[in-house]
Amino acid sequence: MARLEREGDIAADYLEGLLDIADLDGDIDMDVEGDRASVSIIADDDTSVSRSLQKLVGRDGEVLEALQELTRLAVHRETGERSRLMLDIAGFRARRREELAEIGRKAAEEARSTGKPVRLDPMTPFERKVVHDAVKAVGLTSESEGEEPQRRVVVVPA
Repeated sequence: MARLEREGDIAADYLEGLLDIADLDGDIDMDVEGDRASVSIIADDDTSVSRSLQKLVGRDGEVLEALQELTRLAVHRETGERSRLMLDIAGFRARRREELAEIGRKAAEEARSTGKPVRLDPMTPFERKVVHDAVKAVGLTSESEGEEPQRRVVVVPA
């Protein structure tokens, strides 16, 4: 737990510096979720701040993914250990997690009703994990197939 809290502190310092350089406003929230540190950059109620943070999310979360990797590298540089830290900006991952869980549930319903495997569009590792968890929660199994960046979830009927 202490190691994950330290990762969160290092990540928060790194991200605060990034926000200062980019001249963006945002508050940093740290937490530990399961076996990984979780850091979020959140906007206050000011919608102009929220819109400016969207630049750090990018199209389909591409900039967010890159910033997460840079933040993990900053943590690695300080600790010497690989980090599995998760970064969220302006609630993007939280919203995406809800969307993906619904996609997983619908794919499971389709697989169950048709008796055929359901192949989803390619996803990032984060997205696949959320879908796998949603499928498991409704009692079916799923697997990943293919190679990055075309790796996808396949929901297997019961």
